[in-house]
Amino acid sequence: LSNRVSIATGSPTPNVPEDGILRLYSMRFCPFAQRVHLVLDAKQIPYHSIYINLTEKPEWLFEKNPQGKVPALELVREPGPPVLTESLLICEYLDEQYPLRPLYPRDPLKKVQEKLLIERFGAVLGAFFKASDGGELEPFWTGLDIYERELSRRNTDFFGGEQTGILDYMIWPWCERLELLKLQRGEDYNFDETRFPQLLLWLERMKRDVAVMAFYMEAEVQAEFLRTRNAGKPNYNLLVKDA
Repeated sequence: LSNRVSIATGSPTPNVPEDGILRLYSMRFCPFAQRVHLVLDAKQIPYHSIYINLTEKPEWLFEKNPQGKVPALELVREPGPPVLTESLLICEYLDEQYPLRPLYPRDPLKKVQEKLLIERFGAVLGAFFKASDGGELEPFWTGLDIYERELSRRNTDFFGGEQTGILDYMIWPWCERLELLKLQRGEDYNFDETRFPQLLLWLERMKRDVAVMAFYMEAEVQAEFLRTRNAGKPNYNLLVKDA
C-alpha cells in the first residue's frame, strides 16, 4: 500500500491491511521522512506508506504518535501499537532489526565514527535551511567541506564503501536539494565544482541508486510545494495525478 494522497483532518483511520507489514507515516516533501524511505527501500523491507497533511493533521495521528510528527514507524508485529519517531533512531532500529544489507559498519568504532559524522551534519542542514530562506550560502558550503574531505580520505565510490551506507542515505535528502537551492538562488548560486570534486562524482552515483530513484523528486516540484506552503496553502498532493 502506498496511498500518495495526503490524509487530512476529519479523515478516518486509513484502511491498511492487517498483514504484519511495517507502516510508515510520512510526508512526501519531508527530508527527514525521506531518510526512512531510503533505508527501507535500500534494505528491501516491505512497508505501507501513509502520507499525512501536516497543516491539517488527522485526529487519529495523535493516537499513533502524541507528538503528531512524521516520520513515525508503526511496528505492527510487536504486541500493542508501538510507534518509533525521529528519523535517525528509526533508521538505526531498522538496520539492527533487519541485518541483511547492513548500512551501519559492524565494527563498533567505525559505527561510532559514522554516527558522529551524521550528528555533525545537523549543523550543515541548519545552514542549508538558512541558505534556502535567502541567508548566506558559505556556511552551507563550509559544512559540505567536511564530507568532501571525508570522501576523499576514504577514496571509495560512496561513504559506505563500494556500495551505499548509512551516511550516504542520512545526508542525501539535503544533497538532492542542491538543485532546489540552485533554483531558489538563481544567479547567487555559487556551488564550486572545483571545491567539491569528490562530492560531485558522488552526487551522480547516488542519483543512480535504486533507493534514491524510488523517492527522487525534481527540484521544480519541490519548489512548487514550497511556493504553496509560503502562500499559506501547502499542496501536499502535487505528485498525485488529478489532485
